[in-house]
Amino acid sequence: MTQEEHSHVMTGASHLADCHPHHRILFDPIKIGPVVAPNRFYQVPHASGMTEANPRVRAAFRGTKAEGGWGVVSTGAVSIHPSSDDSPLPFARLWNDADIASHALTTEAVHKHGSLAAVELWHGGAVVMNRTSRLPPLSPSGVPWAATHIGFMGQQRPKPMEARDIDAVLNWQRAATRRALDAGFDIIYVYAGMGYLGYEFLLPEYNWRTDGYGGSLANRTRFVREMLEVTRDEAGGRAAVALRISLEELRAKPSDHYESEAHGVVSLLSDVPDLWDVKMDSSPNDCGASRFRPEGAHEPIIDFVRTVTDRPVVGVGRFTSPDTMVSQIKRGVLDLIGGARASIADPFLPEKIRQGNSDAIRECIGCNICIASWHDGVPVRCTQNATAGEEWRRDWHPERFRTAEEPESVLIVGGGPAGLEAALIAARQGFDVTLAEQRSDWGGRVLQESQLPGLAQWRRVRDYRVWALSQLGNVAMYTDSPMAVADIASADARHIAVATGAHWTTHLYSPLEIPSHPLLGPRVFTPEDVFEGRVEGDRVLVFDYDNYYLGGVIAEHLARRGSHVVYATPAGHASAWTFMTNELPYVYKALGEQGVDILTTTKLDHFDGHHATLSNLFNEQSLQRAIDTVVVVGLRQPNGSLYQSLQTAKASGDSALAGASITLVGDALAPGAIVHAVHSGHSFARALIDGGADYLRDEPVTLSEPQPVFVDSGNP
Repeated sequence: MTQEEHSHVMTGASHLADCHPHHRILFDPIKIGPVVAPNRFYQVPHASGMTEANPRVRAAFRGTKAEGGWGVVSTGAVSIHPSSDDSPLPFARLWNDADIASHALTTEAVHKHGSLAAVELWHGGAVVMNRTSRLPPLSPSGVPWAATHIGFMGQQRPKPMEARDIDAVLNWQRAATRRALDAGFDIIYVYAGMGYLGYEFLLPEYNWRTDGYGGSLANRTRFVREMLEVTRDEAGGRAAVALRISLEELRAKPSDHYESEAHGVVSLLSDVPDLWDVKMDSSPNDCGASRFRPEGAHEPIIDFVRTVTDRPVVGVGRFTSPDTMVSQIKRGVLDLIGGARASIADPFLPEKIRQGNSDAIRECIGCNICIASWHDGVPVRCTQNATAGEEWRRDWHPERFRTAEEPESVLIVGGGPAGLEAALIAARQGFDVTLAEQRSDWGGRVLQESQLPGLAQWRRVRDYRVWALSQLGNVAMYTDSPMAVADIASADARHIAVATGAHWTTHLYSPLEIPSHPLLGPRVFTPEDVFEGRVEGDRVLVFDYDNYYLGGVIAEHLARRGSHVVYATPAGHASAWTFMTNELPYVYKALGEQGVDILTTTKLDHFDGHHATLSNLFNEQSLQRAIDTVVVVGLRQPNGSLYQSLQTAKASGDSALAGASITLVGDALAPGAIVHAVHSGHSFARALIDGGADYLRDEPVTLSEPQPVFVDSGNP
C-alpha cells in the first residue's frame, strides 16, 4: 500500500482560468472592516458538537473547509461566561485563558489555507439553563423561554438584569474579545439572534424594561450597540466586528418611523458593525429542512438590509447552486454567500466552482441530520459527507484518498446508499469495482422514499454517487442483476460487500417499548407496499413507532391521495424524532393541512379488517376506529439471507470464496437512517486500505493546573 495521496480537486491555486465566467464574481475579495476575505464564500457560524473536549477534531473539521476554498470559516457559539452554560448540549467557551490554546488550533488550521477565522461570541440569556454552572440565567426582564419540548425544558428561571448585570456582560464580552484576539481570530461576533440575550433586548416580548434599555426601539437597541462598541474598542483594529441578528420577528413588527422594526434596528446600527450576518429567529425556520423550505428561503425577510447599510452582508439559504449564489449578489441581496449545511455536505464546494466543475458538488439534501447531531450532543454527522467529523480522528479527507498498491477486485451487491458509497470510495482508492443491483435503477431506499411528498431532494444521495461513479474508469455497474451465491463465487472478487438493505415488518409494539408480535391478515401493509402502490383503502391507519420522518410522510401521502388517514404512535408527538431535525412543527402543519387525525401515546392492539383496536400506552384505555387498511411503520430487519449463504458456502470449502473477505454494510448490517448506511459503506471502503483502524481519541488542551472561573453566584 502506498502512502501517496491523490487529490480529486486541485487546491491552493488562486487563478480563475477554469471558472465559468458567470461565476467569477463569487471569487471577488471583500473588505470587512480591517480585514479582507479572499472570496465571497463565508462559512457562517454553526454548531459542530466539537467542544474544547475535541479541539483537534474541531480544528481539522474547520480547517478542511478553508482548504476547500471557504474564504471565511467561523466557529459555532462560543460562550463568554459560565452564566451562558448550555450543557448538556455541546458548546464552546472562552471563559478564561485555558480556552485560548484550544481555539488557536482552529485558527491555525484555517489560516494555513489563507482564509479568515471568525468567532461567534455568545451569551444565551434566558434560553440557557446553566445546568452545570448553576448560575441564574440572565434576561432583560426575567422573561423565561418556556420551551415545549422536554429536551429544552428546565426549572431554572432567569433573573431580571440590574444595571450591574449589564455592565458585567459588557465586561465579559470585552474579556472574551481579548482572548479571541490572542487565539488568532480575524472576525469577532456579537450575537443578537435566535432568542439569545442580545435578541431578548431587541424584542418587546422579552424586554419589559422602563429604563434606558427598554421602551422605544432606540432604547431596546442600546444593549446590542454597547456590545458592538466594547468589542470594537477591545479589538482595536486587529479584527473586524460582526453582528449576527435575527430579523424575522422584527420585520413583522410595524414601526412609526421605519418600514418595520427590522428596518429600524438596521438603520440605527447601520455603521456600527463591520459586517451584518442576517438570519431567522427560530431554528426550524432558520435551518429549515428541504422537505418544507426551499433554497434561498430567507430572502423575503433579509432582502432589505443592503439597502439600509453600506457594510457587507452575509446570509444563508442552503445555497448549493452557483447560479443562485450569483443571483443573490447581482440582485443586491447579499455580498457574501453564507454556508452552514452546504459547507458540511461539501467542504470543497467553492473550489469545485472555481475549477468550473460544479457537477462534482456533493449537494446538501436538507435532511438536517447535522442539526440532530447537536441535539444529540455529538460531533456533526452528514448524510452526504461521511468524512464530516472524521477528518482528524480517522484521517478521512473528503477529496483525497490513499491508493492501493495492487488494484484488487471488489464486488458490491446492492446499489442503495451504502453500496453506492462503498463502490465510489473503493474505486477512488484504485480498486477494480463491480457493482450489481437487482432492481432496474440505482438508489435503493433513497429512490423509493424520494417519491414521497417533500423528499425529492433526498435523491441527491443517489444522483451524486451515480454521476461520480460514471466518471471513473475502474467501475463496472449492472442493474437488473440479482446475485446468487454461485454468481458471486464466479466473479472471483477479493472483497465482497453485501449491501442488500433491510425490509419493514408488521410487528406491533409492546408496553415494554420494544416490537412485539407481527400483525397478520389481509390489508396490513408496510412502507414497501406504499412505494409499490399496493396500498388502497378509504380509511387508513398509519401506525408509526419508527418515530422519524417516514410514518408522517406516508400519512401525508395517503391523505393527499384521497384516503381518510388516522396516524397513531406510542410516542408523545407525531414523527417525534423530527424534533431533532427541526421538522416537527412543519410535520404537524402538513398533517393538519391534509386532515390527518393524530393519536399520540397510543398503540395498536388488534385489526380485524374493519376496525382497529387501540389503547393508551400508559393507562391502557381502549378505543376503536373504523379502519379498512393498516400501514405499520415500525421494525426493520436486515436482508441477511445472501450473506448467511455466502458464509455457509465459504465455511463448506467453496474454493472461489476461500480467499475473499465478505462484509455486511449499510442496512443489511444494522438498519438505520440513510446517514448510517452511507457511513457504513464509506467505512467498508476505507478499511480496504487502513484495515478498519480504530479512530483517535481526542483530548482537551489544558494548562498545568486548572484555572478558576471568577463568578459571583448571586450577581454574575
